[in-house]
Amino acid sequence: MPINTAPGRSTHTPSRRSHDDAPDTAARFARLAALGDGPERDALRDELVAAWLPMAHRIAGRFRDRGENIEDLRQVAALGLVKAVDRFDPSRGAFESYAVPTITGEVKRHFRDRMWALRVPRRVQEYRNRVRVARRELTENPGSAEPTVADLAAHTGLTEDEVSAGLEALESFSTLSLDAELSAGDDGYNLADTFGGADGSFDTVIDREAAKQGLRRLPERERAILYMRFFEDMTQSRIAESLGLSQMHVSRLITSSCARVRAEALGGQ
Repeated sequence: MPINTAPGRSTHTPSRRSHDDAPDTAARFARLAALGDGPERDALRDELVAAWLPMAHRIAGRFRDRGENIEDLRQVAALGLVKAVDRFDPSRGAFESYAVPTITGEVKRHFRDRMWALRVPRRVQEYRNRVRVARRELTENPGSAEPTVADLAAHTGLTEDEVSAGLEALESFSTLSLDAELSAGDDGYNLADTFGGADGSFDTVIDREAAKQGLRRLPERERAILYMRFFEDMTQSRIAESLGLSQMHVSRLITSSCARVRAEALGGQ
């Protein structure tokens, strides 16, 4: 017997899935929730993981071209899928709605915890992602100029300081080995060769600063003797002659003055 329907309306609404890789597993999840631990539950769990694995691989594919091997990303996504299957409550809705953010979060966590060469705060990682997308969008037309910080700020809604932080983070995702060769010639050198060595002059500066107060407290004659000896490079005999003292007396004054300045400098550390 025909059923009257409104014109232009169908009495049957086909089931719609978000993606072709979203199988109909509602009955199996309901059965899984009712089963206790044991071989039957383990087998059904493995069956559900296998059924949804194509979706996990699709999610992993969204993150390709970010410096990580696609097979490694698929393994991370599969781990997220297993967690989603284990934690899913069928009474809370569709599995896909729960699994997609769970798997995506697992992959993002992998990038955050394992892939960054330098530890970068999550806030700065977000700046990096927005800046990276904006730069790609602003240069997608042939002949487009490299966008400035101001261009990126206007496009993303970030401040220029936030854009600068994002640009710096773009350089923090991977690092060069110290053995990385910087020249293709026979006399090529590596990154470590560009580093400077320790500068002994810094120790001299530190010593001079430490000795300043002690030198200022010396009597004027002792200061003059030390200046002539160590800054004008005069011999003790010449100093003695210029001040009308014996060379032995000059020697004793230099020794006692240096000891006093040294003791004061070391006592202030």
